[in-house]
Amino acid sequence: MTTVTGSVEDTIVTFVHWLKLGVEILGAGLVALGVCVAMTHLIRTALARKPAEFTASRLILARYLALALEFELGADILGTAISPSWDQIGKLGAIAVIRTGLNFFLSMELKGEQILARSDAATGSTANDGSLHA
Repeated sequence: MTTVTGSVEDTIVTFVHWLKLGVEILGAGLVALGVCVAMTHLIRTALARKPAEFTASRLILARYLALALEFELGADILGTAISPSWDQIGKLGAIAVIRTGLNFFLSMELKGEQILARSDAATGSTANDGSLHA
């Protein structure tokens, strides 16, 4: 009976390890995709000879980074679920606080930039958009 229980437990641990790896890869892929999309936006803006609007590119990248942080935190939680030593729990706590804090401030900045962009669009002003005008 104990060999069956051990075998099932080993199978679950192996599955969760692979799941954790998949979630980490997805998070890293989101960061890479966000960088590519933001750089493409920035290059297109430069090639169109428009003023370089860094705010729009920053918002694009920030959205991808916020989502990637959520996936990476989920992967950390999965890792701790299968090896719940006090050391691992402590590390997860520290990582969770740091990543949650980063995500919170990133989300706040996103909201602030979106509000500023809406108000600038409504008034037709571009003075506070973080742009460089040639």
